[in-house]
Amino acid sequence: MPPRNRQPERQPARPARPVTITAVVDPVAALASENLDDNLYLYDTNKTSGSTGFGTPELHSRVRKGDTLLWNVIPLECETYVSLDDIEIDPRIAEPTRKVYPGTDIVFWTAEVKQDLTEPVSYRLSFLLGTVSTPFTPTARPALAGPANEGKEGR
Repeated sequence: MPPRNRQPERQPARPARPVTITAVVDPVAALASENLDDNLYLYDTNKTSGSTGFGTPELHSRVRKGDTLLWNVIPLECETYVSLDDIEIDPRIAEPTRKVYPGTDIVFWTAEVKQDLTEPVSYRLSFLLGTVSTPFTPTARPALAGPANEGKEGR
């Protein structure tokens, strides 16, 4: 019997990585000063891939096509209401969907990154604080960024 031709081994599809972006908000200070920029601290779970701006409202999260994003919020003062009310981003990049953890009123948002990025894409977060019905929106903008420019130094 003649030997079988071996099929080349196919690389398995790269699984999507979850990237959690957490907004830590000081709602008492934000309400007192009517300023969210000085009272918003953003973090993500992708520092090893090159995310920058940790602890600032201008976090740049490194992402790639297929990554699943999850935004959530943690208030510094647990007795003051804080909720992520809206995320505005180019729908060609991601389309955030508002969700609620089952059995709670805790809101989170998810989206899938639709394409690899060559330039950072800024987005806007809006929050509801306390009993104020008008959302607070910082002027500083976080962004999604593509892979770090490894090996492109000196160009």
